[in-house]
Amino acid sequence: MSDPVLLVEKRDQIATLTLNRPRSMNALSQGLRAALTHAFREIAQDEEVGAVVLTGAGERAFCAGLDLKELSGETAVEQDAGDSGYELIRTMEALDRPIVGGINGVAITGGFELALACDVLVGSRHARFADTHARVGIMPGWGLSQKLSRLVGIQRAKALSLTGNFLGAEEACAWGLLTRVVEPEALLPACTELAQDMLSCVPEVMRAYKRVIDEGFAATYGEGRSIERRAAAARGISAEEVAARRRVVQERGRTQSR
Repeated sequence: MSDPVLLVEKRDQIATLTLNRPRSMNALSQGLRAALTHAFREIAQDEEVGAVVLTGAGERAFCAGLDLKELSGETAVEQDAGDSGYELIRTMEALDRPIVGGINGVAITGGFELALACDVLVGSRHARFADTHARVGIMPGWGLSQKLSRLVGIQRAKALSLTGNFLGAEEACAWGLLTRVVEPEALLPACTELAQDMLSCVPEVMRAYKRVIDEGFAATYGEGRSIERRAAAARGISAEEVAARRRVVQERGRTQSR
């Protein structure tokens, strides 16, 4: 029996999803896309899950993009596996829980777009990014052309997308694409720690805050300010709650080492 293309583990309110096609550099076959979409839809309905970590098996690749062998007809496509990729990205973006991407190796083209569908990215020293759409001869359809320039600036985005050149982990961190670079063995613990930090916030506020950031990111600055004001007006809190949470924040400030 073949190994599952996606590994799902749920522990301590964190769902860890691992792309499990290391021999194919975790390429997004139709079956893997469908499995990911199904997993994110299940998580959306599971109130016991407060955050997600998404990573790839092995150290070579987070995800090498669409499975080109499958697209070219060299390998068979699973019947009724179903997902074009756009539906996967849309499902991830609609999730009201944070997704921490653990970039363990290369994230290429569709794999780059998958990484950008996460909320926060942590990379191992093996992490590298490349947008090869222009080299392959196709146009992106999952958001890369719009998200990347907003994250790293339009000139840097053009330098990557119009050449297909690779961007290493340290430079990706300096550009703001990665939040942190760690040794390979420390990647999953670092992602889990970050997810746990998010879970220590007030859950409903953390989820609403994610939505406000995402909606504002897709809007003008003025529209974003209006989105924020509406969200703030909808959220009531008592003076006693503020005082209790202020003490928790103060204690965290005294004890947090990083």
